[in-house]
Amino acid sequence: MQPDTVRAVITGGVSGLGLAVATRVVADGGRVALLDVNDDKGAAAVQALGAGNARYFRTDVTDEAGVSATLAAARDFLGGLNAAVNCAGILGAGRVLGKDASGNSAPMPLEGFARTVMVNLVGSFNVAKAAAALMQHNAPGEDGERGVIVNTASVAAYEGQIGQAAYAASKGGVVGMTLPMARELARFGIRVMTVAPGVFWTPMVDGMPESVQQSLAATIPFPARLGQPDEFADTVAFILRTRYLNGETIRLDGATRLAPR
Repeated sequence: MQPDTVRAVITGGVSGLGLAVATRVVADGGRVALLDVNDDKGAAAVQALGAGNARYFRTDVTDEAGVSATLAAARDFLGGLNAAVNCAGILGAGRVLGKDASGNSAPMPLEGFARTVMVNLVGSFNVAKAAAALMQHNAPGEDGERGVIVNTASVAAYEGQIGQAAYAASKGGVVGMTLPMARELARFGIRVMTVAPGVFWTPMVDGMPESVQQSLAATIPFPARLGQPDEFADTVAFILRTRYLNGETIRLDGATRLAPR
């Protein structure tokens, strides 16, 4: 699709990777609905992007009825809906048996594992499903395209580290649903893609000590630095405009491969 025709809902859209995508879409002439749970950051993002270009919707991505209603309201604001970008997610770090196998600390509570999967995997599916339900009614564009869904996974989906069992499982699920969802939605002209970023410069990383930041950067072959949110946004923009990209996960990681710990 042409950049100035993009009408996108973006989860996790008020900070980090999601805000970078929103900023790029608006800069290219599109409009965005920002779905998140931080009202203060939502207000700041809308002010920065312009009230005519962006609107914030407080949204729990795991709430089926709530997401459906929010996307309908977002479509009305945007004047249509042809893109959905899932950036909402949580880390959910925790060891299965605690610090060591002898049980010297408590095992991971099942609630923590389930919550991570609910937000990262079920939430992505929930938004994608609701978006596709609306996109299927769009008038077809070139090649019969009616919409694009872009999910966010992680390199942890492939090389999860110790303490990332929940996170890696949730992101592995996002990778796993990409192709079957793309195959199913192909008859409606809706593409489905996933980006699996490596270690990116986000507010979470920004709060780490400089020594930890340098240690992370040193593990990345080339460029030996953390990824920039703008690079993630560039990748999403490339996906949106390149119709032959479908049913695949793109690693965006500087050739890094996560070590066990």
